[in-house]
Amino acid sequence: MAISGMTGFARVDGAHGDWSWAVEARSVNGRNLETRFRGPPGFEGLDRAAREGAQARFQRGQVNVSVQAKRSEAQVPVRVNEELLATYLKLAEAQVASGKARPPSADGLLALRGVLEAVEDDEEPDARAALETAIAADIARALDALKTARQEEGAALLPVLTGLVDRIAELVAQAASEAEAQVAAIRDRFQRRMADLVGDTANLEERIVQEAAVLAVKADVREELDRLGAHIDAARGLLSRPGNGRRLDFLAQEFMREANTLCSKSALNALTATGLELKATVEQLREQIQNVE
Repeated sequence: MAISGMTGFARVDGAHGDWSWAVEARSVNGRNLETRFRGPPGFEGLDRAAREGAQARFQRGQVNVSVQAKRSEAQVPVRVNEELLATYLKLAEAQVASGKARPPSADGLLALRGVLEAVEDDEEPDARAALETAIAADIARALDALKTARQEEGAALLPVLTGLVDRIAELVAQAASEAEAQVAAIRDRFQRRMADLVGDTANLEERIVQEAAVLAVKADVREELDRLGAHIDAARGLLSRPGNGRRLDFLAQEFMREANTLCSKSALNALTATGLELKATVEQLREQIQNVE
């Protein structure tokens, strides 16, 4: 299986009886899995379906599931708010008595805000359960579609990551070649400095070799290059399997640690330049890894 990304979007529309709804599922990058649910009043029980569905499909990312549901107006029972209607009538009587208004009509009274109330709590328990089951099934379908979208993102991301790892491998090989000249460069540089200080260094050849050897040991980058090679192999292995975004993130930090040490030990301009390019490439890799689940 290929790697998976962490961003995506999916929408599923559904209907059951006199209800219709739309389920939207979207996700963005996140260090851990975080699921948020938003639905209409009275459907809070669907929160569990969204959370358990996300946990069954994803390991990381911020997943948002929203449900917009409505009932056909023709099917929604209504009732008259008698108390509010009485209040309106009492206020109208005073206006009519003073001649400031005409007697209210029935349609005018019923059009006043709050006089007619929708009654949506009269559903039978079995009908309500069937409705929530149907919406929960569409939540699952939306999450499946979201997973597919994230996998498609991962498929597009894989060649980018592979190319960056290949570039890192090229730079490590280049650094290894350049590092071979470090010992001679350190010895020549030390000898020139000694000549500037004492003039004739004919009798100091042995001491120059000893001191240059000490400096060369401190500047030896073979361990860093070996570890970078091991990290390259590990990165390729992790990219071949899904669910390794967190491990890749940690590995990118190790890449940068070795690249920093390589630059600090460099005694050659060419090797320093290679080290800096290596750091830039590792940083690009790290940024792209933030999208991997």
